[in-house]
Amino acid sequence: MAIATLLPATTAFIQRAPRMLIGAEWVEAADGQTMPLHNPATGEQLCVVPRATVDDIDRAVLAARQAFDDSPWSRTRPRERQNLLWKLADLMQRDAELLAQLECLNNGKSAAVAQAMDVQLAIDFLRYMAGWATKIEGSSVEVSVPLMPDQQFHSFIRREAVGVVGAIVAWNFPLLLACWKLGPALATGCTVVLKPADETPLTALKLAELVQEAGYPDGVFNVVTGTGITAGAALTHNPRVDKLTFTGSTAVGKEIGKIAMDNMTRVTLELGGKSPTIVMADADLGSAAAGAASAIFFNQGQVCCAGSRLYVQRKHFDNVVADIAGIANAMKLGSGLDTSVDMGPLISARQQERVWRYIEMGRDSGATLACGGERFGPGYFVKPTVIVDVDQQHSLVQEEIFGPVLVAIPFDDEAEALRLANDSPYGLGASIWSNDLAAVHRMIPRIKSGSVWVNCHSALDPALPFGGYKMSGVGREMGYAAIEHYTELKSVLIKL
Repeated sequence: MAIATLLPATTAFIQRAPRMLIGAEWVEAADGQTMPLHNPATGEQLCVVPRATVDDIDRAVLAARQAFDDSPWSRTRPRERQNLLWKLADLMQRDAELLAQLECLNNGKSAAVAQAMDVQLAIDFLRYMAGWATKIEGSSVEVSVPLMPDQQFHSFIRREAVGVVGAIVAWNFPLLLACWKLGPALATGCTVVLKPADETPLTALKLAELVQEAGYPDGVFNVVTGTGITAGAALTHNPRVDKLTFTGSTAVGKEIGKIAMDNMTRVTLELGGKSPTIVMADADLGSAAAGAASAIFFNQGQVCCAGSRLYVQRKHFDNVVADIAGIANAMKLGSGLDTSVDMGPLISARQQERVWRYIEMGRDSGATLACGGERFGPGYFVKPTVIVDVDQQHSLVQEEIFGPVLVAIPFDDEAEALRLANDSPYGLGASIWSNDLAAVHRMIPRIKSGSVWVNCHSALDPALPFGGYKMSGVGREMGYAAIEHYTELKSVLIKL
């Protein structure tokens, strides 16, 4: 066992007084209430943070509104926005180990993986978005105005910041998801009120410190901790918010979308998934098995685009399933501070119970567990599980479990693979494992999902838009598409 030593700064951050950032001030909740955070690896209380009230959300939105309308931020030039984002990314690079340890303690994931993946991807994304700050363009248009045929006009289209952004993020990648919202907002000149997930606000609070250190004006970035039912709902309903961006469950996202329409608030929603992993007969089966295992067991299966449905061409089905089960059985579970551990705990006792109910549902329906199917503590652990002999219409196949549970089904030909892959209410991601380039290119346009990976899964890059079809959401994160979602178009016509 090789347990990483906590940095003094990590311990100090956890032990600090419970505060959140509104405008220029680190404040308690208006009524002084707090809520506990727990270490998923032990179940023990980690610290407390403010439990924000509706009044706190109103204050944060007002601070963001004033910063957008009246502060120097509203007059900041593109180069300045670019340089501030670069400064923020540099500060995150300096504190990468601290951010990773906070993520580990608060979320349960491996600190080493968090530093290499979550924190580094967040830094890379902010640097990518910094480049867009100086490249937001409009266009000129030659017009024909029928009612004034003899007049001359100059017309152009401007792209302007949408305004105050209300951002609500999930608990599975707390820092990365926050940066996915923050990057395009700051690049375009918006202001932000961030409501991190109830369970995992620590890296968002540290991020707020770094935003201040980078030199952003007061009110540009506000972090309000609290429950979704109070703070999240208040942010969603607030009429001073110009745009809502949410990452989380489809059920909550649908409610946010309905509320947004009442106020005509702009909205992007990155929601659930039940992503298929398709292994064709010609694939490199060893690589496919390893890739399929990583696709579902990475981050304890708590990934919106996790490869939770495995479809293998029938002739190789048993061998591929056996290989994945072997990988799963060899995985070591434990604290994310232990560098020898392969998988950490689930986020909470509630999530552990949810995943366990699905496994029990499979047992009760006569499905076969090829491996796993056990839970243990202290902490919120579920062993990596592979389930076979499941009907395509079963809840295990159709519903998002959000844990280390893989359901595997054989198929006979390409047409059946596509039918099974698309037979889902979700459409976030999919992967094809094959060396037949012609078959791959036939399949890609027929798969109904926002991302298709070939011979890999969940491979992300800041330049590639990420989002889903169907119940997996509306709009896209990352890439230039994100810039479009944080701006409005204004048409200008000048009669000469």
